[in-house]
Amino acid sequence: MLTELGLDVTAEAVYRAMLSRPRANVAELAAGLGASEEAVRRALDELSELALVRPSAEDAGRLRAVSPDIGMEILMARRQAQLSAQQQRLDASRAAAVQLIAEYAELTPETSQPGVEQLVGLDRIRDRLVSLTHGTKKEVLSFSPDSVLTEAAIEASRPLNEELLGRGVRMRTIYLDSVRNSRPTIEHANWLARLGGEVRTAAVLPIRMLIVDGSTALIPVSSDNTADGASVLTGEGMLTALLALFETAWATAHPLADVAPCGAGGLTAQQSTAIRLLAEGYTDEAIAKRLGVSPRTARRIANELMERLSARSRFEAGVRAVQHGWLSAHL
Repeated sequence: MLTELGLDVTAEAVYRAMLSRPRANVAELAAGLGASEEAVRRALDELSELALVRPSAEDAGRLRAVSPDIGMEILMARRQAQLSAQQQRLDASRAAAVQLIAEYAELTPETSQPGVEQLVGLDRIRDRLVSLTHGTKKEVLSFSPDSVLTEAAIEASRPLNEELLGRGVRMRTIYLDSVRNSRPTIEHANWLARLGGEVRTAAVLPIRMLIVDGSTALIPVSSDNTADGASVLTGEGMLTALLALFETAWATAHPLADVAPCGAGGLTAQQSTAIRLLAEGYTDEAIAKRLGVSPRTARRIANELMERLSARSRFEAGVRAVQHGWLSAHL
């Protein structure tokens, strides 16, 4: 079925019929499909708009279906453009939401919005982290989208983590898969695990986030510079959504001790994510940021995947990835 690529059921049936009976006219197509001639003509109009049928060069006045390999490339290109635009809108919406929080969450109690508090400056953020840590009773959940943790960050976090785990608080942390290549980060993650912390990794993480006891979340205002400020969220609706986001990511992440399993085509989760981002039109720099690797590494991963697919362009790589079963046709 090609409905996920923007082709309705009738139009797909007409397209398939034209491929198998290239000289059939409208009446013959309608009879063969058990549809009305009007429905066939509407389907032909849709196929023409999508460039899946073209005027015949040999038979004036007759339409012919383009070959499936060209037709699928046309549909994939159109769908990828739609998805790229949708992703841009989603990114813009997320940025707008964070900006809205920053604008309306004032520093004074008289003007702050219910369920939202803004922290400005690294000192205030660290003070609140200490306060949250000391008040934690049950569980701490966190996304840590760093490819490498600095030694300073590790040293600053260890006393708080040690206190939490020492009090029997459950800690679940998700890092990027790329931390497996950083010895200091992997040593810190193993240290957490030895103390009872649960650590998993994922190919990508949506945001940096900390959730305490399911009732308070802390997220940075800017993903590029976490020292700019952070928002403390306590609204029930916001916490419900963020908790669901974490649990979904946790369910698909891999325990740190495990070797990340390979999926379709023998790809790792990182490679699968890279080919999806590649197909959606992301640049090497954008892919690097999502994966938590350097642009050079992202470029190497992209080139290796294109070579495996024998693709000359990124668009062709997306099409071939679908053909090889590496990507779903609706992506």
